[in-house]
Amino acid sequence: MKINALNEEKSVSNADVNGKRVLLRCDFNVPFFDDGTISDTRRIDESLETIKFLIRKNARVIVCSHLGRPSGKFVKELTLAPVAAYLSKVLGVQVKLSQDVAGEDSRFLASALEDGQICMIENLRFELGEEQNDREFSQQLASLAEVYVNDAFGTCHRKHASLVGVLEFLPGFYGFLIEKEVMGMSKILDEPKRPFISILGGKKVSDKIEAIEGILQCVDVLMIGGGMTYTFINSLGHNVGDSICEYEKLRLAKDILLYAKEIGVKLMLPLDVRAGREYSPETESKIFSTSEIPSGWQGLDIGPETTKIYAQEIEKAGTVVWNGPLGVSEWKNFSEGTFELARAIARSDANSIIGGGDSAEAVKRLGLSGKMTHISTGGGSSLMFLSKAQMPGISAVMGSIRSI
Repeated sequence: MKINALNEEKSVSNADVNGKRVLLRCDFNVPFFDDGTISDTRRIDESLETIKFLIRKNARVIVCSHLGRPSGKFVKELTLAPVAAYLSKVLGVQVKLSQDVAGEDSRFLASALEDGQICMIENLRFELGEEQNDREFSQQLASLAEVYVNDAFGTCHRKHASLVGVLEFLPGFYGFLIEKEVMGMSKILDEPKRPFISILGGKKVSDKIEAIEGILQCVDVLMIGGGMTYTFINSLGHNVGDSICEYEKLRLAKDILLYAKEIGVKLMLPLDVRAGREYSPETESKIFSTSEIPSGWQGLDIGPETTKIYAQEIEKAGTVVWNGPLGVSEWKNFSEGTFELARAIARSDANSIIGGGDSAEAVKRLGLSGKMTHISTGGGSSLMFLSKAQMPGISAVMGSIRSI
């Protein structure tokens, strides 16, 4: 995948960081239990190699990340304080968290760092300028440091200030997690074993639009599941009851179906679904044909017939890339489709890439992580990588020409 090829000179291992302030972009967008504790620390743990390397090299490390979607406002529930506390614990040093984002307190903490010390600034998305890739905010962020390192693979498909804008002002490098992700997926995807299957789940077609056309050009089979199922089914003229459906995307869904047929890709839609009376884990459930979901019912998982057919297709695969659950997998009554396909991938001889998020969580819950070839920390990023689309966060580092 030449578009995403890494220049070895841009590796953090080749950066002169001794005694320098380093702005390290990580993806610490982690899930939480109801009591506010982190429920899955994998994304943090995966960046520890880069953090520890920088500390050993006497860098003055300023970690930054986003968490959730606070839309430019301070949201108490989305503070990075629990992440800073976890980092303090695993690193064995105090990781102070700033009270602002690239403001006075951030500048004070950054300037007070000594060689080999680390601090963290508050949730980047508390500032509107982050998602807008605002130049002024990018400059404020960059002013905290002398060197920039991106280790946030999970957000490299975004064109945000902390991923792209800062590189107008700082020399840039990539961290060990990005290297691991890109090299790991490239080994599988550069010359994939055939048949090549992609499984797409999740709630909305619009979440996957940018990647679907590119994916169709790479794979032999595309399986659809999750909430996006019902937009495709409705585009064929079938009633989907009260299921989630993006009616404004019906034309797009139909175009995707036509395009797949035109280029000879087998696009598979669920034949049956497990539906619920309401969106609740305890709701009454029933199996319906996807062409006959009655009013008052909503599809919440793929049905048993679909699960069987999809699993049989996976058994023949040479390569499988899976992104997004096939139903509401966190609810026991609607997790069967997701879990059964995870088991099918684990049983197969296929090279497999699991695209982060709920897919990775399902694999972990079943104890199947060791059966997968590569589990990515980035759902959206892994999809964009598969589709061979430009990855702004990686391209910006590769194009960084400022010298230290």
